[in-house]
Amino acid sequence: MKFYDKLQKLRKEKGLSQEDLAEMLNVSRQSVSKWESGTTYPETDKLITISEIFGVTLDSLLKDGEPEIDAGNTVSAPYWLSRGSNYEYKSERTLFGLPLVHINIGPRPKKANGVIAIGFVAQGLIPIGFVAFGLIPIGFLSLGLLGFGAISLGLLLSFGAVAVGAFSFGAVALGIFAHGAVSVGIYSIGAVAVASRVAVGDHAYAPIAVGRVVNGAREFVDTSAARNFSAVDGQGVRRAILELYPETKDWILRWMTWFLG
Repeated sequence: MKFYDKLQKLRKEKGLSQEDLAEMLNVSRQSVSKWESGTTYPETDKLITISEIFGVTLDSLLKDGEPEIDAGNTVSAPYWLSRGSNYEYKSERTLFGLPLVHINIGPRPKKANGVIAIGFVAQGLIPIGFVAFGLIPIGFLSLGLLGFGAISLGLLLSFGAVAVGAFSFGAVALGIFAHGAVSVGIYSIGAVAVASRVAVGDHAYAPIAVGRVVNGAREFVDTSAARNFSAVDGQGVRRAILELYPETKDWILRWMTWFLG
């Protein structure tokens, strides 16, 4: 096997495009294309870097035959990032057609797609990235079933500075059940709580409003010095909820009133 055949084989096995490899080597894509066609040959320093990228011996790259793995020739992600290059790892094992682990990071935004995915844009069961999509995404902007991030959108559960979900927890929380500094939902708990049914907070606005400053059809004012709602009649709030919304589940009643007096 000639060098150009080995280079193309190693690149494809690692899931790299010619452009990706060119970026890692600080050369043009056309240079990589010429190497793989056998038109030109890389300089010595590029050959050394290629051996490091693919973890093979330099000797086996230069001689005919199959490339030989060099267990001691490995490069960490921080090293490649410090050189302004991309680092990518994709496990051979797969699940549901996805690699178990896909890491794709570099100075430019990169995409990763795997069961566990790490990249600028990450997609998978557990994606981690600036933008993350999946079952349990973690990122600055996350979207999934369970979301964790600065801006989080979770279909079921969401945690973030700004959280949107069925159950949302954040500085600003929007959801069916919202808990945050500013919370908006059907049932809301927060410093400022706005709800279509029940709101509990220092400032509460809802048909059933519980707090220091309230506005609603049924108002329960907290007069406790500690501002801990100990002066509010919890049983009275429960009765009011059941009077206005008799279909309310018991666990919702407990969630909205467990900390009341």
